[in-house]
Amino acid sequence: STFSKCSSLEKITICSSSIEIGPFAFSECISLKQIITSSFSITKIDQGSFFGCASLKQISISTSLTKIGEYAFFRCSSLTQFMIPSSITQVESYTFCGCSSLTQITIPSSVTEIESSAFMECSSLNQIEISSSVTKIRERTFFGCLSLKQITVPTSVTEIENHSFYKCSS
Repeated sequence: STFSKCSSLEKITICSSSIEIGPFAFSECISLKQIITSSFSITKIDQGSFFGCASLKQISISTSLTKIGEYAFFRCSSLTQFMIPSSITQVESYTFCGCSSLTQITIPSSVTEIESSAFMECSSLNQIEISSSVTKIRERTFFGCLSLKQITVPTSVTEIENHSFYKCSS
């Protein structure tokens, strides 16, 4: 929680060649809009790293990123897009929960697990493409995705748990 609740912080530029962002490092930095990184800088985004950064619109992610922790982008309500790199194997619980401006997500073939509530209440999410490496959609994964119009569920998915698509009214 190094920079947690720095309410005036608007932009972060990371010049390091390799950095891990610790738990809740920038949580509730409500004015943070942009994170600029070098091409191979962020290797890990830990639990709650950007929790409640409601103004965060853009973060550039490299292929060297190996982990995105649970609650990492929880309630980042201005985040419009996020490219999950092929180096990620799991989307953890509540990772993008409440990212109400996120419109589209592609789950790469490297991902084998999407944990519960990972995209819950992403109310602007209208398109999801799930790769054939995913076998189970956990409970409440897409709960409250009000704008969801298109989803591709591959034949590899053998189980869809309770309330996975609950309140997807479109």
